[in-house]
Amino acid sequence: MAHGTFNVPYPINEPVLSYAPGSPEREALHLTYRTMYNQAPIVVPMYLGAERVTTQDKRPMTPPHEHGKVLGHFSYGTAEHVTQAIDAALAARPAWSSLAWEHRAAVFLKAADLIAGPYRSKINAATMLSQSKNCFQAEIDAACEFADFLRFNAYYAQEIHAQQPESSDGIWNRLEYRPLEGFVFAVTPFNFTAISGNLPAVAALMGNVVVWKPSDTQVYSAQVIMEIFQEAGLPDGVINMITCDGPVAGDVVFKHRDFAGLHFTGSTGVFRHLWKTIGENLELYRSYPRIVGETGGKDFVVAHPSANASAVVTGLIRGAFEFQGQKCSAASRAYVPASLWPAVKAEMVAELATLKMGSPEDFGNFINAVIDRRAFDKIKGYIDFAKNASDAEVVSGGGSDDSVGYFIEPTVIETRNPQFKSMVEEIFGPVLTVYVYDDSTEDAFESVLDLVDSTSEYALTGAIFAQDRYALDLASKKLENAAGNFYLNDKPTGAVVGQQPFAGARGSGTNDKAGSYLNLLRWVSPRTIKETLVSPTDYRYPFLG
Repeated sequence: MAHGTFNVPYPINEPVLSYAPGSPEREALHLTYRTMYNQAPIVVPMYLGAERVTTQDKRPMTPPHEHGKVLGHFSYGTAEHVTQAIDAALAARPAWSSLAWEHRAAVFLKAADLIAGPYRSKINAATMLSQSKNCFQAEIDAACEFADFLRFNAYYAQEIHAQQPESSDGIWNRLEYRPLEGFVFAVTPFNFTAISGNLPAVAALMGNVVVWKPSDTQVYSAQVIMEIFQEAGLPDGVINMITCDGPVAGDVVFKHRDFAGLHFTGSTGVFRHLWKTIGENLELYRSYPRIVGETGGKDFVVAHPSANASAVVTGLIRGAFEFQGQKCSAASRAYVPASLWPAVKAEMVAELATLKMGSPEDFGNFINAVIDRRAFDKIKGYIDFAKNASDAEVVSGGGSDDSVGYFIEPTVIETRNPQFKSMVEEIFGPVLTVYVYDDSTEDAFESVLDLVDSTSEYALTGAIFAQDRYALDLASKKLENAAGNFYLNDKPTGAVVGQQPFAGARGSGTNDKAGSYLNLLRWVSPRTIKETLVSPTDYRYPFLG
């Protein structure tokens, strides 16, 4: 068998296409969207090893912006299907884990090129239809970030395998990066197609086999992910996609002796529950499971009196309202000085009035629908609370309409109560609450930084706007632990793979940084090998002479 030292092509971030009027990508995506919208309803199976399993319990897939339209159905599984997925994964493990890393990498490099090339319009259109993202939000997520994850992961895998220990005279030390002993359970959210594909893929790249449970509201685009992986040559059983109730899956997975790791993105409450469940079952497992989670956020934007008002407005509108605020990194609470607020408020209200809202099929719409009825009711509840509160005022937006789709206007709440309900609690929707702070005293800015740090249990993203360099330095130090991704004079969203590794701590997760080598290290269990070239034949050391 031939061997060599192989270099993965150096990854470059996939260029984001503009979808400007008249561009070829705009025409291609619109055609694909209409084709997928008008095709006969599809049936999405579960991928259990080589089997494509359908059940009698079929759940509808509907666009959030047109909940009366049925795109198709997906089969809902039972505990038996979860067991079947685990069995298929474990059956695939010996061949996959022993496959040379460069062959595993080649599968995902091919998948990246499929995503960036022939599947680009399809995966973007599926994301627009199933998650109600506009064309640009779909592009930066489903096409570009997903391809970036797969390419950069392969490059990081090469770098990790190249990290080897020193060897002294007469000894050869080696380090093997083994996959975990068992299977990995990947649980993914609705809001990012790239995250949904990356969580099972990064574990599989490092030699693991995976049972993947996508969100019920993302199955339509999850099916495209599986289609791409299959075309890229991923062997059956390496990534098994199940669609079932979360507790049903958990009851099987977390009681299985071969459970080896959890890769999770979702709510903080669910993650804490899963961690407790794993802890209660530790004596069942072959090894201590790896637990990696990226969870909630109550992400902040702080403006210093020296900040540029227009920059603050742009950062708030993009940071809070792109994809209807349904990003764990979305700006949800802002702290604006009283001296700057009149200018910020006037410009923001005027700019928000120009945003169009509707179906992503109309590429002129900046705002689309929130994901489902449950989200609509929850978000509307926060807005209604603010409308009736004595210490807050809705200064822009506040309207909603669920007659055709789950539409909620971008809403800005102004308060002088830093502990107001929508300043503290995660909403996950197009609602931004602004606390206007008194900046007439010398220590006002430092005091508001203390407030930012202590208000929320989360620590995912945050942003500071200031022209004053001392203010930026002070904020960076005071808020050292308040955000895993910290932005100076920019919105707190839009982390790019390989440039801004993404994750947070505190109630926001384990901070294992997707988009960097750090995440890949969580999916291996290294083995040290020491080989003595000429073995000693006398137990006596020189000191005994």
